Amino acid sequence: MPRVLLVDDSPTDIANLRKMLEKNGFEVVEALTGESAIEKAGVEKPDVIVMDVVMPGMNGFQATRTLSRGAETSNIPIVVISSKSQETDKLWAMRQGAREYIVKPVKESELITKVNGVISA
Repeated sequence: MPRVLLVDDSPTDIANLRKMLEKNGFEVVEALTGESAIEKAGVEKPDVIVMDVVMPGMNGFQATRTLSRGAETSNIPIVVISSKSQETDKLWAMRQGAREYIVKPVKESELITKVNGVISA
């Protein structure tokens, strides 16, 4: 069972995304901040990280950059999820190390396709 580290500060978004992922056979571990995502990624060694952008403290772009450059976490693919829909936001996420970008509201089919895609890449 592939393990997903789900990073979001919204309990509603966490619940919705968790439901989509678990329904499709993923084990879900949660982090509510960018800082805790970095800590949990090193300990949990997830197969993929699903990262929100807008969070208090360290945002998702900063956490993605840190994770993608970390010795223990650079091989973990990151899928960024954001309400930011500009092409520049997507390009910035990719420059920080994200492998995929999904604009909210998240469609289950898109989430599962992109998560499976980065795991098998």
